[in-house]
Amino acid sequence: MTTLVLEREPVAANVTVKGEKLLVDLADGRSLSVPLGWYPRLRHGSRAERRNWQLLGNGYAIEWPDLDEHIGVEGLLAGRASGESKKSLNRWLAARGK
Repeated sequence: MTTLVLEREPVAANVTVKGEKLLVDLADGRSLSVPLGWYPRLRHGSRAERRNWQLLGNGYAIEWPDLDEHIGVEGLLAGRASGESKKSLNRWLAARGK
């Protein structure tokens, strides 16, 4: 059995939200598109909050400070949605007055 070894770690270069999709352009030229519903905080965020993102490290993760959301590129590639519980999300929404 062989093991896949990445020559370079996948890192994000650009992030946009378009409609109901989170689009992430990787530094190696690939683009990822995942349903915005995978990340409820992003889905409930305003347009301005979604635009206020920053890369962590050398792009290994994306952070939206206004939404307290952090998404790792490796998790995106693996197809992992947010693991936040409904209870936690409801507390966060209540604190935002929604």
